[in-house]
Amino acid sequence: MSSPPTGAADASASTDPIIELRGINKSFGPVHVLRDVDLTIRRGEVTALVGDNGAGKSTLVKCLGGIYPTDSGTYLFEGSPVKVDSPRAAAALGVEIVYQDLALCDNLDIVQNMFLGRERTRHMVLDDAAMEEMATETLAGLSVRTVTSVRQRVAGLSGGQRQTVAIAKAVLWNSKVVVLDEPTAALGVAQTAQVLDLVRRLADNGLAVLLISHNMNDVFAVADRIAVLYLGRMTAQVATSDVTHSQVVELITTGRGGTLRRDDHAGRPSLAKRSDPAEGTGP
Repeated sequence: MSSPPTGAADASASTDPIIELRGINKSFGPVHVLRDVDLTIRRGEVTALVGDNGAGKSTLVKCLGGIYPTDSGTYLFEGSPVKVDSPRAAAALGVEIVYQDLALCDNLDIVQNMFLGRERTRHMVLDDAAMEEMATETLAGLSVRTVTSVRQRVAGLSGGQRQTVAIAKAVLWNSKVVVLDEPTAALGVAQTAQVLDLVRRLADNGLAVLLISHNMNDVFAVADRIAVLYLGRMTAQVATSDVTHSQVVELITTGRGGTLRRDDHAGRPSLAKRSDPAEGTGP
């Protein structure tokens, strides 16, 4: 266990790949869900994983988190091949996933939820004081100001506050990579802004963040890079600044998005920026 992630990674290590998936394949019986998928996740960056329903995003995340075994391919963590065959193995590397249902217990308070299943003990009894202190420090380290007391029951929290608690729970355990599955789904405008601010702070604190989202406004607001899945294939991995909104939508819906160039970071094709017809800047 650790204090807040403000020192999780040295600034000089920012943008270094921490996870590289190469040639990942996954089938369920005759259905080939993932086909030779490559994905690079870097420290200090938010990578958005986007794609239409059925593109394979959930399956890829579950392979990343050790829930599903891959059929073939290589999983590199900090440059070395690893075997991630269970959620425990993923957590041991520092990979934490916040699923859309958040997995929080309404009848417990924030501290109890953050330490659920990983409670600290002292002399064979729960060390409530230590857990409360760590929970408070973690929230403070993430600059969370919307939660007034760590002893509030989760049942009384808003949707944005619940998402904040789930994210804080994920970064409490020496996390290096945080995967967020649709963190702003069903949130209002103000709560969405709060969660996106928190997502950005995670990356600024040196963590690698993988954001799964259908909301292109959210993606362009916080993501440094965008990875697009189309029918189980990775069609592009590109810096957000190199693409337009309509170009990403075209990739999601058709698997094509204009001129391709070589990505110097990944050594694989990515999109070159082009004029957006919707903006009236080109054909």
